[in-house]
Amino acid sequence: MGKDPTKPRGKMSSYAYFVQTCREEHKKKHPEASVNFAEFSKKCSERWKTMSAKEKGKFEDLARQDKARYEREMMSYVPVRGGKKKKFKDPNAPKRPPSAFFIFCSDFRPKVKGETPGLSIGDVAKRLGEMWNSTAAEDKQPYEKKAAKLKEKMSQHIVLRARRAAEHQEKPRPRQRRRMMTTMMTMKMTRRRKTMMMMMTSRWRATYIVVIFLFIKHFTPLYTLHLLKENTLVSKG
Repeated sequence: MGKDPTKPRGKMSSYAYFVQTCREEHKKKHPEASVNFAEFSKKCSERWKTMSAKEKGKFEDLARQDKARYEREMMSYVPVRGGKKKKFKDPNAPKRPPSAFFIFCSDFRPKVKGETPGLSIGDVAKRLGEMWNSTAAEDKQPYEKKAAKLKEKMSQHIVLRARRAAEHQEKPRPRQRRRMMTTMMTMKMTRRRKTMMMMMTSRWRATYIVVIFLFIKHFTPLYTLHLLKENTLVSKG
């Protein structure tokens, strides 16, 4: 299921607003210069730590306003629920390729942990999300290109895996081959037995006919002669 377009935009923190302001100021001063995001984020983090509570106040006000906006929109938001069936997950299936944001996080997570070692996992993830939200579109392009390449490689791997699975299903396995050979041998033996039985039956029939023929040929004249003798004796008597 894709991203819900009706879902309200996420709330921004005071630090995210500060980084966004720094980015806009840098663009005004150096409109044609390219930005090294690692160095830029490091400078922003150092500057944010040295700022007083009064200087951070306007950014915190913006964050509170955005939070109120987010909560107001979320109250009227109804998530789309589809009757989606649970799909079977193949344990041997390849892993889903990471998105541009996850690639960005894997690059900058060590730097964020090194700058603030006391942060928890949730705080690190929150800081990375703020950094990503404050990143310009042109700085996100390298990560998006890398994610697109990984996605294309993943799709090629899925096609190759499906092709191999189809070929594996077409070719019978060794056990299936043995069963097929046993069935074929049984069928051949059954045919041979039937043929032999038919041959034996035909031979017995032929033998029986020959015996009957010989019996009639040899014993019928003797029986006829015996009858003639009996008739002669009866007539004389």
